Amino acid sequence: MSSQQTPDLATLAAESGTTFILALFVDLTGKPCAKLVPVEAVDELMTDGVGFAGYAAGAMGQEPKDPDIMAIPDVSSFTPIPFIKEGLALVHCDPHVEGVPWKFAPRVILRSMIERAAAQDLEVFVGAEVEYFLVGKDEHGSLMTADPSDNAARPCYDARGVTRMFDHLAAVSTGMNGLGWANYANDHEDGNGQFEQNFAYADALTTADRVITLRYLISMLAEQRGMIATFMPKPFSDRTGSGLHMHLSLWKDGEPLFPAETDDRGLGLAPLAYAFIGGVLEHACALQAVIAPTVNSYKRTGAVSTTSGASWAPRFPTYGGNDRTHYVRVPDNNRIELRGGDGSANPYLAAAGVIGAGLDGIERDLDPGTPGGDNGAEREALPLTLLHAVEALEADTALSGVLDAAGPGVAAYFAHLKREEFFTWHSQVSAWEVDQYLTAF
Repeated sequence: MSSQQTPDLATLAAESGTTFILALFVDLTGKPCAKLVPVEAVDELMTDGVGFAGYAAGAMGQEPKDPDIMAIPDVSSFTPIPFIKEGLALVHCDPHVEGVPWKFAPRVILRSMIERAAAQDLEVFVGAEVEYFLVGKDEHGSLMTADPSDNAARPCYDARGVTRMFDHLAAVSTGMNGLGWANYANDHEDGNGQFEQNFAYADALTTADRVITLRYLISMLAEQRGMIATFMPKPFSDRTGSGLHMHLSLWKDGEPLFPAETDDRGLGLAPLAYAFIGGVLEHACALQAVIAPTVNSYKRTGAVSTTSGASWAPRFPTYGGNDRTHYVRVPDNNRIELRGGDGSANPYLAAAGVIGAGLDGIERDLDPGTPGGDNGAEREALPLTLLHAVEALEADTALSGVLDAAGPGVAAYFAHLKREEFFTWHSQVSAWEVDQYLTAF
């Protein structure tokens, strides 16, 4: 949205009764960083931004000696959230360093990929399914389901489980609808204590902003009710993990480009859509480092089944129709659904990654093969661990190029960050090791 179409931040704050603004951005891991700015300082906020010590903020490609990151608000993202705190709003920011958009900032990276698509007269729309668990801790500090009655063997869509969490779910839904996001469903997912709340699709940047905002809202509203909301991919080893499924479509001049009147493969898709899918499948192993970016992610994709009978997480980069076992599902001919991502994914990087993979497929006119599970025999299985995914990312110039879209060095920094995360985990002695080895020799 252009500045001519958007009122200035001071006007928006006054019209919404806002007294304080969270000027927010996320680091490469998705951690939300913010400063609380009073409306009296809104002119300074818009003129200069608000400063952060980048090294202290998190994974932002800085050292202690580096100049401040200045977070410049995107006024079109202004979001009043008085249902969290009276008079509070947030605005998403584009981090800059010395007047230049910061190449390590996830929002800046996604903007670069959107511009790359726009150079081909393509507009990317994205929908996201946000899954999470509501938990607490027992007297020993172990995780437990926040609702002790949520213990059914097959809890998915259970009307009673949804009703018992009505106050929380309704508060989140009311907040989303008050913001104009068009929340259309709130359900109990496949794991005990697991829920999903959906909102309408939008352009890629808006949806990524909304995922970050929604995680914040869900966390704060859960905390108000004495619960912990976690987007951790696999908090319980015997339950379904939490995904971040992304629905994608390409448009031009207000018209969708994926549908076709005739399609020999039977999915109703145009050649452009198949080439896009071909790119996603071609780069799937590297893409996993971006859309499943934690050690814990691979406990989800590596699961064979759960107590409910299915893991719902793909193990091979296949595609097909309305079949949730595929990496890329085609629920209808308007969109595709990428099912490999999880709750730890940074939505800006996830969207940027799949856009980059799909555009590469279009540019190279890649053929995804025949729809169906048999395609898995022709493709390498998805990475077994975060380390395998990082190695695939480093070997994939197209996906590394996505992370470097706003400037070089980001892909190498991200790979190093994630490799260190893996080895830090690997160096810890787990309960499994004690049980397995203590008296084995």
